[in-house]
Amino acid sequence: MKVAFISLGCAKNLVNTEQMMALVKDAGHTVTGDPEGADVAVLNTCGFIDSAKSEAIQNILELAQLKDQGKLGKLLVAGCLSQRYQDELTKEMPEVDGVMGTGSYTDIVSAVEDVAAGGHPRLFGDISRTYEDGERMVTTPSYTAFLKIAEGCDNRCSFCIIPYLRGRYRSRTMESLLEEARGLAENGVQELIVIAQDITRYGIDLYKKPMLAELLKELCKLPFHWIRLHYLYPDMLSDELIDVIAHERKIVKYIDIPLQHINDRILKAMNRRSTGAEIRALLAKLRDRIPGVVLRTSLICGLPGEGEKEFEELCEFLRESKIERAGIFQFSPEEGTPAAVMPDQVDPETAKRRVELLVELQSRVMDAWNEDRLGETLEVLCEGFDPDMGCYAGRSYADSTDIDNHVYFTAAGVIPAGTFVNVRITGTQDGDLTGEIEE
Repeated sequence: MKVAFISLGCAKNLVNTEQMMALVKDAGHTVTGDPEGADVAVLNTCGFIDSAKSEAIQNILELAQLKDQGKLGKLLVAGCLSQRYQDELTKEMPEVDGVMGTGSYTDIVSAVEDVAAGGHPRLFGDISRTYEDGERMVTTPSYTAFLKIAEGCDNRCSFCIIPYLRGRYRSRTMESLLEEARGLAENGVQELIVIAQDITRYGIDLYKKPMLAELLKELCKLPFHWIRLHYLYPDMLSDELIDVIAHERKIVKYIDIPLQHINDRILKAMNRRSTGAEIRALLAKLRDRIPGVVLRTSLICGLPGEGEKEFEELCEFLRESKIERAGIFQFSPEEGTPAAVMPDQVDPETAKRRVELLVELQSRVMDAWNEDRLGETLEVLCEGFDPDMGCYAGRSYADSTDIDNHVYFTAAGVIPAGTFVNVRITGTQDGDLTGEIEE
């Protein structure tokens, strides 16, 4: 059969899609990314917040239209949306022929064959006991790949549905990770992106102590050029881990550290483990011990109980800390989470206005950082020629794939994608940097 895969949401979800693709291919079927003409389309969904749910539903409707037109055989929906709405999905969307939860990725072959034969599989395995070490069909560009080191989450932030969809925190063994990393390096991967919902807790469940520092030391022995880290939680960023990040040349000096807020009362309501003072002290330590470090974070506006005083403290924190990269999100009251039923819910329009104000403030911080780069020479990973810009596009250490901005640069010769080049920065444009290659 011809089986099409579409992956929505985060990079962790993409890794699960790549594992399913490998299983289907190994079973003798043809794997494609184009649903038109496929016997079965597998949509791996995100169900994290309202916008992700809306995107998943829109994709289901578009695939259903292909079915109606006779251009697609069957539709199998997997992932977080299926896990979250196990009964509602097939009742309200009869276009869906089968559903799979986050605990059943390894059942993909039987699910595809069942749905193609006219069945209606409903597979929901144990979300806390999944197999994470399988082969993958890597779909990212040949020079970049993700390494998912753990699944699930034990943090239980009051606003977050992920532990209910992905299960308890489970680390993969260091041996399996290093074996997979060696394979990626042998296939030419230059940028390894280490991911999990919380990479700082890696190893605690298996080895009874945090093991991320040891894992990173071993990964740095492999022939990667860059190793990038997502996500490091503030309460587990130990001195040992900071030293490894600071001193290992291959680890890019870019720390994605989800903070969510700075006000103590809101942090407590979020069930976060750090206080505002502890966060400020940690950021000062990171700036002191990792020269040139670029910080990325995520912030939430409008959690229940956030008044103008708490919001102004958040604004002042962003002004003083000058965090270079920030994703600003409006609180989404997700059913099943403690925050959804908290008193003092913030009016959505007020929360939306606060997001807009914080985005504007953050853009000024980012513009100032870009201006300070003028005249500098940055190492850039070339991602190819951009015909719309009429020049090459790439990323510096300060820019992670798909979420940050780009460096656009001119060059006299041909620069293959995946090549590292030195670019002298000469300008800025809509948040991006521009420059010219240094011969």
